Amino acid sequence: MIQKNNVLYRINEKPIVWDAYFNNDSNKKPLVLFCHGYKGFKDWGSWNIIADSFMHANLFFVKFNFSHNGGTVENPIDFPDLNAFAENNYTRELDDVDALLGHLLSKNHPYSNQIDTNNITIIGHSRGGGIATIKTSEDNRITQLITWASVSDFGKRTATIGDLEQWKKEGVKYVLNGRTKQQMPHNYQFYENYKLNETRLNIQRATKSISVPHLIIHGKEDASISFSEANALHQWNPKSILYAIENANHVFNSKHPWVSKKLPLELQLVVDKSISFITQNMVS
Repeated sequence: MIQKNNVLYRINEKPIVWDAYFNNDSNKKPLVLFCHGYKGFKDWGSWNIIADSFMHANLFFVKFNFSHNGGTVENPIDFPDLNAFAENNYTRELDDVDALLGHLLSKNHPYSNQIDTNNITIIGHSRGGGIATIKTSEDNRITQLITWASVSDFGKRTATIGDLEQWKKEGVKYVLNGRTKQQMPHNYQFYENYKLNETRLNIQRATKSISVPHLIIHGKEDASISFSEANALHQWNPKSILYAIENANHVFNSKHPWVSKKLPLELQLVVDKSISFITQNMVS
């Protein structure tokens, strides 16, 4: 069963749009929650094919748009709401994960009888990997962590650094989206929020505190986030498993739009390794 564009409405917060992929039967299934990355969205490229793969492995797979990623309830693809994008920050994304996880583990949605609440995996790609790591370190409901091409330091990202005096003076700076050609705005609040929460947002600190099974997957040819960042994550948590994908870029050789019904070989390896890791480390 595929349930697209469910909406979690919240008081005084922007809604979260999410998809559920699962086999609708009498068995409860491990929950897998997928967090997209910077300038990402739940329907990017081949994410729908990936979701289908997890469903066929008898997992309850959920992907979602962060509330301030630039999408809307009416149009969850791409970035029609740049005002929301400008007001996004790391702690908002952590709050989004918490809200959606709380909703999925409650009885307030029609699929609650399909979820095994004792087995919860969070997967994060790119910036979403950092969010997933910090959330795992804070939340004992999460039983497994998987990162795909994850960042290791929020302080070194394009969204956080730059000409700080000019940014503060003008109140906003812009990053070009090469695909859509949009100038994506970042309000100065992004930096202020990062500095205010710098200890919490330290991925090294969070990684060192991870005690649940932890899989790190990274492409060797990633030009966006160096493989050295995967090595750093692995070093900070020696109990983690680091799996390198040869000849793979930041999105494991996928792209948007993705017209094939099959995944690139490198991304298929990512999916297969992730599903195997989840099933091998399930809590009985």
